[in-house]
Amino acid sequence: MIAEIVQSSLPVTLVGAGTFRKDALAAALRLAPLLVAADGGANKAVRAGRIPDRVIGDLDSVTAAARAAIPSGRFLRVAEQETTDFEKCLVRIEAPFILGLGFAGPRADHMLAAWNALVRHPSRRCLVLTAKDVAFAAPRRLALDLAPGTRVSLFPMAPVTGEARGLRWPIGGLEFRPDGRIGTSNLAEGPVEMRFTAPGMLVILPRAALAAALAGFRQATAW
Repeated sequence: MIAEIVQSSLPVTLVGAGTFRKDALAAALRLAPLLVAADGGANKAVRAGRIPDRVIGDLDSVTAAARAAIPSGRFLRVAEQETTDFEKCLVRIEAPFILGLGFAGPRADHMLAAWNALVRHPSRRCLVLTAKDVAFAAPRRLALDLAPGTRVSLFPMAPVTGEARGLRWPIGGLEFRPDGRIGTSNLAEGPVEMRFTAPGMLVILPRAALAAALAGFRQATAW
């Protein structure tokens, strides 16, 4: 049972210790103004001139400089080692949506762990931003108002089937699975509607499609 949860009526920007630009953080905060740091993400936030509203994790990577800058009451230590700091944060945040920065590089294992957490906790409505992309776990039904030619990559993290309208290459009747068929670099022909039979599909769009992804999240009801 999780004892403490960050509950916010405002969207949340969640930062990790990976790579992200200072201007990317500023842009994320304009959309999601509450700032939460996952462990060593606190160091990155402070160096970018931002003081997190909360810091969650096992706290073994927070520097003395970051501890001095952040009020002590904002730290939540979660000692268990069964989950990553990203997942520790994800399951403790209740917000309209979460924008994740610093979880998609440079370490491949950290990135894969983030994708794993996304699809296991899709109701948290978290979108992870990279330098070029936005990735999120698809709800069972999703509508995206995309410009023609927009890249739509579908990467299954579990066996899943679905159907779609508005994609150049149909997905109906295909059996997706991580060790089998994947859907890299499909293309939108305009607005896209997708429906999946089970959770487990990761959607990856160009960063420019973030607004469309957020609008799709707001409209989605089935997770």
